[in-house]
Amino acid sequence: MSSVILDPTAPDFTRRYTNLADPRLGAATVSASDEFFAPPERMLAPAEPVFIPGKYDDHGKWMDGWETRRKRKPGNDWCIIKLARPGRIFGVDIDTRHFTGNYPPGASIEACHSNADKPGEEVRWTSLLPAVALQGNAHHYHAVNSTETWTHLRLSIYPDGGIARLRVYGRPAGDWAVAGAQLDLAAAINGAWIVAANNEHFGAAATLLLPGRGLNMGDGWETRRRREPGNDWCIIALAAPGIIERVEVDTAHFKGNYPDACSLQAARMSGGTEQSLITQSMFWPELLAPQKLQMDAEHDYATIAMGPVTHVRFNIFPDGGVSRLRLFGKVAGQ
Repeated sequence: MSSVILDPTAPDFTRRYTNLADPRLGAATVSASDEFFAPPERMLAPAEPVFIPGKYDDHGKWMDGWETRRKRKPGNDWCIIKLARPGRIFGVDIDTRHFTGNYPPGASIEACHSNADKPGEEVRWTSLLPAVALQGNAHHYHAVNSTETWTHLRLSIYPDGGIARLRVYGRPAGDWAVAGAQLDLAAAINGAWIVAANNEHFGAAATLLLPGRGLNMGDGWETRRRREPGNDWCIIALAAPGIIERVEVDTAHFKGNYPDACSLQAARMSGGTEQSLITQSMFWPELLAPQKLQMDAEHDYATIAMGPVTHVRFNIFPDGGVSRLRLFGKVAGQ
């Protein structure tokens, strides 16, 4: 079991918004100019990049990312990514970790809107991030100033080299009027996000909002063993203001380390800082009274009647791991 690596220098957009380039949500690479040393889909992998000394394949050193061959003619390499869902983009992270003598000196990002999986030649590309300098073995965080909705990105590297990871932080565009009678208001793909969590030692709280059941015990939110009074918690900003009717809590793969119980508090908030939301959440009314949990199981609960809410505080007692959380309800106004 390993602890989660959180970058303390990461800007707020990395925590506030969904990674629209996450393959677990449906993102994919659709084309690339070259992938001789490593395929571009590795660049989207949700796991942290690793370096394995002595690991080679038929083309050379195995690298955890996208890596092109050394270019011997004019031009540059590029890769096109289809986002998990059309959305507005607030920032990106071009990550060159473990690429030291083989990273690109520069990169840029363009975006387009296309209904096709692979955009055609007629598509107009718009610059989101002009060419920026890159360093080896480092994160490169850049805010994006765009109010439009995009479906695809084109990452260009100058002239060649390797990128370990690309993260694209944004807000999925949701048409709530046709979303259906009931929506998972806590799904990342719908735009929900984690405002704060008191502890994420073994697993990130954002994992709770992913689709499907967890693949293993590492695919969930897990806190360290609590040695003091109290309980662990996380705060979720819902995809849209709504009335929550049903809750699913999944402890898949958590057997000797699942929480003894859980509860939910909720409120409709119109603003406030992260710290003010944390403080106020302690006093939010109860949406789900404390419920006993079982190991490696899906739990289904009806909620206490409450009007539209925008935020939920998920409490676990006293600590432990949960794979997924679903909050099914109707968007306010439907």
